[in-house]
Amino acid sequence: MLSYQHHYHAGNLADVHKHALLAWMLNYLIQKDKPLTYIETHAGRGLYDLSAPEAVKTGEAAMGITRTAGWFPKGHPYAKSLESIQKKHGKTAYPGSPLIAATILRPDDTLHFAELHPGEFTVLRDALWDYKGHTYQQDGFELAQSLCPPEPRRGLLLIDPSYEVKTDYDTIPRFLQTLHRKWNVGILTLWYPILKSGAHLEMLAQLQHDHPTALRHEVTFPPIRDGHRMTGSGIFVINPPYGIEKEMKFLSDRFKGLR
Repeated sequence: MLSYQHHYHAGNLADVHKHALLAWMLNYLIQKDKPLTYIETHAGRGLYDLSAPEAVKTGEAAMGITRTAGWFPKGHPYAKSLESIQKKHGKTAYPGSPLIAATILRPDDTLHFAELHPGEFTVLRDALWDYKGHTYQQDGFELAQSLCPPEPRRGLLLIDPSYEVKTDYDTIPRFLQTLHRKWNVGILTLWYPILKSGAHLEMLAQLQHDHPTALRHEVTFPPIRDGHRMTGSGIFVINPPYGIEKEMKFLSDRFKGLR
């Protein structure tokens, strides 16, 4: 399905949760002087303008990063990435996960970004023009299977689908099980929405059965508007980096203040 465009939701509370943890994990990885591989299966356009009509229409950024930017101290890798992008692209610019990765990772690291939507892919390719990274207009699950195990073997995979394809809830556990066998040292990271319907729960039960040592972190928040089905954001991390529990607690404490 190619209808989803993240511009309406960029910078929302789920992005704050996901991107803060992603930035922390990438910053952790670069503390060791060894190159790494970063792979994204659903990259989106990479760069968003929060003053654009799409973002203003939903109000999700206003309730998200605009409201929470003060949570993060100046030295936090998420805050540093935001500052870098806004310095280059303007105060209303917001980086998607590709540009967060591109601003944190180093010249000798290898970055791969998949985006199937033709319009989003074109914007992604342009957004990464001044940065390092390989872009693919391709199904992200297929790309990850073809790349793994990558070289270098150190690294992180981010799976961040829209879940508009409802079969994702069924196929993702099998996909991660296969990928983990191929890339057993990779940090495999899945974002998922917390929904009123509970559509995510069966997937999570299977994931936890398959990967008992993985970490699961969830934050909840009030619905953005009447009828909004997403009431929280979750991250599932296979091979979690040392010390991430502290960052997760930091975020949990901040999100509790939104109630």
